[in-house]
Amino acid sequence: MNSSGDSEPEETSPPSGSTKILALTVCSAAIGGTFQYGYNISIINSPTSYIQSFINETYMERWGKSLDSPQVTLVWTLIVSFFSLGGLVGALLAGPLAVHFGRKKSLLLNNVFLFAGTVLVLTCRAAKSFEMVIIARFLVGMNSGVSMNIQPMYFGESAPKHLRGAVAFSSAVFTAFGIFLGQVVGLTELLGSQPLWPYLLASNALPGLIQLLTLPWFPESPRYLLIDRGDREACLQALGRLRGGEPPVLEIEELLQEQEQQQQQSTSSKSGSAVAKSPWTLFKDPDLRSQLRTVMGASSAMMLCGNDSIYFYAYYIFLAAGIPPEKIQYITIGTGASELIASILSNLLIERVGRRYLLVGGYSLMSCWSVVFTVTLILQSHGVAGMAYLSMVCVFAYILSFGLGPAGVTGILPAEIFDQASRPAAYMVAGSFMWISLFLVGMLFPFIVKNLGSYCFLPFLVVCLVSAVFLGLTLPETKGKTLAEITADFQGMNKSTKEKSKGQVEKPIETHYKLGAACSFTNLMQDPEPDHKNGDINLNVPVEIEMNQTVPFVAT
Repeated sequence: MNSSGDSEPEETSPPSGSTKILALTVCSAAIGGTFQYGYNISIINSPTSYIQSFINETYMERWGKSLDSPQVTLVWTLIVSFFSLGGLVGALLAGPLAVHFGRKKSLLLNNVFLFAGTVLVLTCRAAKSFEMVIIARFLVGMNSGVSMNIQPMYFGESAPKHLRGAVAFSSAVFTAFGIFLGQVVGLTELLGSQPLWPYLLASNALPGLIQLLTLPWFPESPRYLLIDRGDREACLQALGRLRGGEPPVLEIEELLQEQEQQQQQSTSSKSGSAVAKSPWTLFKDPDLRSQLRTVMGASSAMMLCGNDSIYFYAYYIFLAAGIPPEKIQYITIGTGASELIASILSNLLIERVGRRYLLVGGYSLMSCWSVVFTVTLILQSHGVAGMAYLSMVCVFAYILSFGLGPAGVTGILPAEIFDQASRPAAYMVAGSFMWISLFLVGMLFPFIVKNLGSYCFLPFLVVCLVSAVFLGLTLPETKGKTLAEITADFQGMNKSTKEKSKGQVEKPIETHYKLGAACSFTNLMQDPEPDHKNGDINLNVPVEIEMNQTVPFVAT
């Protein structure tokens, strides 16, 4: 595998089955991961009236009097909102879980929350306790919060550079698939009936069981194994399995480059090893402010843009269009199918078009459809014929535009623009902003509709416009770039980096390791030669690599 002379090493074409293990890993992780998020926000819609009746009946048996309609609505709001609060707690737990247990084991342990919620839902009728439904939704929210953070991290660290976007975007595909399947399973002919609603809410245990039976057979994240655990043999084995053969030379060099960067950072901070950063550390680091600002803005916009609210509003739009109430559940399935189709299309386009264009283009299209939607609602309120049908078109177009970009690209960003030590904390911050935004929209949207009426989507128009401009100005294109190249792009946006350049100028990490230089797998399996008597490696000496030299492996 060694390369010498002036010729650059070329990646051999991967074998036909090289992506089989990677694809199966993606399916196994996602079916119990982001699929659960989409499935659980979807299945709660069908049994709304049945759960409200259960709340009132339980209260009547317990206290001898029924609840007023506003009180039932309040309890129902708690059931819905506790899912978001659980998601926030799960997002905060995701970082420590990913660091201490690894990406794969964290996803497996995450099913504990899911199964506990399943038991509560299945026994709530026998216990005559609607409080158990509230707790169950909180636990399911925790499961979704953990998986929404760790799964994209796991995918981003396991995929090769040329497939990184497509593999990470599959999280959005499975989310949309979960929404669609939840709408189908929630039909009255299946589990969406009065006697079966507890089984509908408990049906999320089946995907979790599938993950428990399959995911242990697949490898852990190679980056986690190498940089966090320092296990070179396990890293090479995992990378070989995920690539369907011998680990690619250039990919090993990229891992070495990131490990060297982590070693330099830990040396400058007088730490013996690369220690995972906390969210507070990210906020205090001036060199990460541009990345953090971009992730916070993108994560908030994903939930504040109103896509989840339009699912709620779709029922009233379809009703106004003259569709019989008993048929609306079948039309609503089309909204889930629209996002699924859009996410699959975007998955095919992301490595061609790029992340930045999909994000900015998605929010720009959503802005346009918000304007059209508002106009149609105004004309519809004035009795203009045909506007209800145009409103239906706007619903599907808005969801399609969201699925084309923001739905999937947002989850990729922390994995691509933060290094190994910062990535878990970055996902904690991104997940927290996402779930807080979802909670706020869920609580405020009914009041927005009540007070603004036909103008209820103007706040979302503002969010989409601001997001398109903000991300267009702050987010560099990350398609096909290494972490060092992406970091260099962001460094140009950090004022602190510019000020730092006036003082001591440090050679960028890209000059230490040039992708394309040869790498010896023999050296990878050997311990590096210590430069000091105590065995430490001198990381202050610049590393010059000629085209005929091999890359030394830097121990953690």
